[in-house]
Amino acid sequence: MPEPAATTAGAAPAPWSLTGRTALVTGAGSPSGIGMATARLLGQLGASVWLAATSDRVHARAAELRAEGLAAHGLVADLADPDQAQRAVTTAAGEGLHVVVNNAGMVAVGDPAGAEQGDIAAMGVQAWRAGLARNLDTAFHVTRAAVPHLRRAGWGRIVMVASVTGPVMAMRGEPVYAAAKAGLVGLTRALAVDLAADGITANAVAPGWIATGSQLPHEVREGAHAPVGRSGTAAEVAAAIAFLASPGASYVSGQLLVVDGAASVAEERALP
Repeated sequence: MPEPAATTAGAAPAPWSLTGRTALVTGAGSPSGIGMATARLLGQLGASVWLAATSDRVHARAAELRAEGLAAHGLVADLADPDQAQRAVTTAAGEGLHVVVNNAGMVAVGDPAGAEQGDIAAMGVQAWRAGLARNLDTAFHVTRAAVPHLRRAGWGRIVMVASVTGPVMAMRGEPVYAAAKAGLVGLTRALAVDLAADGITANAVAPGWIATGSQLPHEVREGAHAPVGRSGTAAEVAAAIAFLASPGASYVSGQLLVVDGAASVAEERALP
């Protein structure tokens, strides 16, 4: 699909318009999360949006967006399972697929296979593999299934939601999460090179401390020490994702866009 032509006065600027495009956003079950905020913004830019999550609550999120006048649909799938990922992508790509936002994945506080947090010497192999499956394999499975559809469209945007943890910095006791998120950036750069000739870009965003429903009290305190003096919002991360998913970002590929209120560049952490 070619880049859209310039719009008339009063319409959405062509570099940002996603009218006629279809987008898949994973990890979009939380009402306050980055996935939901991203789906909402892509829909406002004109895209038909498919939201994916591991539970039925994703259908409530899609219904919320439809109530706002947006084209939205929900999918329930465990994207760590390659077969479920393939089915989800096939469903979303029924009439073409143009934008894939790999947002699924997070830290697991507890896991039957063993703790994914803490000292690496005490970490079990199952816990390591579970963390990688949740935060890295999901993106691999979805992207592998989506690329043929993006190639068929002749236009595509892949955006990975990584983190400052791993690609930029590290937190204590988070070896699996850091390794997986750093792996997402490596995957992004490889895709950017391999898919460039197909008209497909691949980029990643690295959120810092973000105020969502899952943010813990100590994370709120850490966010207050960012130079901007607060945690970011899901909508602010969504804005970065939407830029990378837009026609206007056609010459941006293989890049990591950090969204952390300058926390990762401030040498002096004590407040003045």
